[in-house]
Amino acid sequence: MSWVTKTLSSSLGRKLIMGVTGISLILFLLVHCGINSLIFFNDGGKTFNAAAEFMGHNWVIRTAEVGLMLGFIIHIADGLLLWKSNREKRPVMYAIVKGEANSTWYSRSMGLLGTLVLIFLIIHLRHFWITSRFTDTITGGSTTLFAEMVATFKNPFVVIIYVLGCFSLSYHLMHGFQSSFQTLGVNHPKYTPFIKGLGFGFAILIPLVFAAMPISMYFGWVS
Repeated sequence: MSWVTKTLSSSLGRKLIMGVTGISLILFLLVHCGINSLIFFNDGGKTFNAAAEFMGHNWVIRTAEVGLMLGFIIHIADGLLLWKSNREKRPVMYAIVKGEANSTWYSRSMGLLGTLVLIFLIIHLRHFWITSRFTDTITGGSTTLFAEMVATFKNPFVVIIYVLGCFSLSYHLMHGFQSSFQTLGVNHPKYTPFIKGLGFGFAILIPLVFAAMPISMYFGWVS
């Protein structure tokens, strides 16, 4: 049995993979949020479209996209395997649930929150990534990514889905941020409080900025 197979088949190995892919996705969220927030320049999407054009035609970024998609798939698959393993180890639920006594509800609900984030991710990819990479709508020059965002977020139902997706992402990050660092061994009385605080701030700020985008476009605050 190779070390790869051993890693994938062990609980510790799966947690390590979750930690590595989790941190890489956290970095992606930071970059993605920074670029998307350029819409708040409120210049008709000029600055945002320029950044999107650069990202879409830079071979380094396009190559990184492949690794990012693999990271998403591995993170999701590994999370499901860990959830399944934990369920098998505890086939019968405790008679008394102490709730917040030993853990927060969102740390106990990572499977559910992760599933909600996955559903949101599929919708988001369909709206923008697939449209901008695999159709003539944007690549053919008939419209821009900013114009596509404006058109998409005219639908209140879509806006509600995105906001709920951001809520799910926020709670997922509240546990996942610190857990990723802890899994990689960054767990020390001197650093852990800072990582917890940073993770909490990240879990609030990033999803909040993401949620503000569809809301602002729907109400015409950004155009």
